[in-house]
Amino acid sequence: MKNSERIVYGIAITVAIYLSTIFIGRLIHFNNAFIASSFATHTIMLLLSIFGIIAMRRNFTYHLSLPKFKFIFKPIIYAIITTIVVNILMTIITKVAGGKIESHPLLVQLTPLQVFIFVFIYASIAEELLFRGFLLNLLEPLRETGITILKIRLSLPIIISALMFGLAHLCLIMTGVQFFFLLRIVIFTMSLGLIAGYYQEKYNNNAYAIIVHMSGNLLALLGAIISQSV
Repeated sequence: MKNSERIVYGIAITVAIYLSTIFIGRLIHFNNAFIASSFATHTIMLLLSIFGIIAMRRNFTYHLSLPKFKFIFKPIIYAIITTIVVNILMTIITKVAGGKIESHPLLVQLTPLQVFIFVFIYASIAEELLFRGFLLNLLEPLRETGITILKIRLSLPIIISALMFGLAHLCLIMTGVQFFFLLRIVIFTMSLGLIAGYYQEKYNNNAYAIIVHMSGNLLALLGAIISQSV
């Protein structure tokens, strides 16, 4: 497969999978108060991503293995720091611009246990399987093209997968959130996507991207626990 075809097919298939998960997920409802509304969406995303990886297996190799702790310390720390910095900066910008500080519409509906299961763990796995496990791996032959920022090499696959990951969260506009919240989420997810992609590419292991994603969701989990205890 030519590199130009990888970009076209990669983006097109990723968009198709993501839009399918949103459309089909909205049609599925569970008669169980514990199951989060996002469960159906992420389950479909997970299954379609696995299907995509299997269907395109001749064009890339997927790797998933448990890393040693000494190798995941930096990714975790960088993800947490990025989460804190982006959220603080965007909160300041929102207040200065006269915007409203909002919480994620899904998080306000869930208990800490639900956030842990359906956001911290399940959403992290499903989304990373699509954007890094499938898309970034498919674009891997283009890794020689990229940019260097502060001695950190960000390849084209890392950048494209991060942009796609961030833009995918524009779907939150359907929940009625305001502009500044949407901007904060898009910038945050793009930034987290760059870190997730960087470490997946560095170690050729989708587990690193999942761990980075979980680390980025850690503050949401802690916030849910604190709000529940207050």
